[in-house]
Amino acid sequence: MSIASLSRLISLSIYPKQRKVFTLQFSSTSSADKFFTLLEKKQSNVEKTLALVNAKLDPNCVCEVLKRCSFDISQMGLRFFIWAGLQSNCRYSSYMYNKACEFLKIKQSPFLILDVIEAYKVEKCLVNVKMFKVIFNLCKEARIADEALLVLRKVPEFNLRPDITIYNVVIRLFCEKGDMDMANKLMKEIGLIDLYPDMITYFAMIKGFCNAGRLEDACELFQAMREQGFSPNALVYSVLLEGICMHGSTEKALEFLEEMETTGGSCSPNVITYTSVIKSFCEKGHTMEALRILDRMETCGCAPNRVTVITLIKGFCAEGHVEEAYKLIDKVAGRGVSDGDCYSALVVSLIRINRLDEAEILFRKMLASGAKPDGIACSLMIREICRKGRVLDGFCLYDEIEQMRFLSSIDSDIYSILLVGLCQQSHLVEAAKLARSMLDKRIRLKAIYVNKIIEHLKNSGDKELAIQLSRIARPKRFV
Repeated sequence: MSIASLSRLISLSIYPKQRKVFTLQFSSTSSADKFFTLLEKKQSNVEKTLALVNAKLDPNCVCEVLKRCSFDISQMGLRFFIWAGLQSNCRYSSYMYNKACEFLKIKQSPFLILDVIEAYKVEKCLVNVKMFKVIFNLCKEARIADEALLVLRKVPEFNLRPDITIYNVVIRLFCEKGDMDMANKLMKEIGLIDLYPDMITYFAMIKGFCNAGRLEDACELFQAMREQGFSPNALVYSVLLEGICMHGSTEKALEFLEEMETTGGSCSPNVITYTSVIKSFCEKGHTMEALRILDRMETCGCAPNRVTVITLIKGFCAEGHVEEAYKLIDKVAGRGVSDGDCYSALVVSLIRINRLDEAEILFRKMLASGAKPDGIACSLMIREICRKGRVLDGFCLYDEIEQMRFLSSIDSDIYSILLVGLCQQSHLVEAAKLARSMLDKRIRLKAIYVNKIIEHLKNSGDKELAIQLSRIARPKRFV
């Protein structure tokens, strides 16, 4: 095949696709033109006229219309969005609700929603529950609880009755806001209008009570849910257990954990559940008791993860049981949690209890054995060595880590700390080497060190390097 023929074949493969993309974009834009032209007229009962527009309606078209309406006809834009959401060829995802809130600034101007509802009423528009569900989903996305409640009170004015999904949205918003009194009031209101709470209602309320520290209310509701014939699922168990761990006693947490284990099936505790309990014990200074939960966890066939192990290591070190931390690592390393993760956590914990020498010995043993320390351990180790005035040792350790290609996640500020220390202690050869490495990696200097470092490099005679480094200096932030 000739080069010319091959060229034509490639062109035929590419250009039709490009034309198709252009056609789709043009189609969405031209459809948006038609809808926007109508909306600009601000006609009464515009929804009836929108249905007569001969144009393709899709998410791209909706976004384009909202974008245009956002400047000075936001109310018409919102009415268009609600109407379009009811059309069979334009069902909304959470992304679309997010874009609508963004374009129409619902969070900043929540009363726009109430203005639209008032316009429906004045113009005697035909309004149905589906339209209100679009509105409540906007409230949910914008997290506007008070306005959602006002909208809820408007529903009966259109001879409509809110269903449980609508109540769930409003209840969840007040739970997330932390106003559990209002959420509880709404839940009681459900029963007065011949509706019944479902699992979504109970979950939102129990989680809300737990987050608000109202553990007794959460436990009472959990029991009431069972009495109503609902079988708690793993999510409900987990959120209540997390609340007990946060605000209750460790004894209560163990009782509840045992109940989950006894119930079994889909309600069996998983690694996240066990780790929450272990964390609770460690935070209360009972790490040795937490270790027994680890044994219990493994007996149930649930392997610990990285977070479980790190939590226990931190707890042991904080309580002065460093030997127990070593024993734990011997027990769990390589069984789902790497040696590097285990020993990195121990290095960090030793530094935090001011046992730097022991941490450094352990860190160097890790490097010698090929165990990869994580970015936090590397950064903290070098930082502490420099803080002790041993900048050259810090640089040598950095150089060793770099040669082993373990620097991928090291804190970028460590480079600036090392560089200024090397300059101040006149280790100019090492400073120049580090500066060139920073240039190669495009790592910016920390603003507070820039002038000192540039001055030292110029004084050492390496003016070209100083100029290059100043070009990638991190700009100061102005508040």
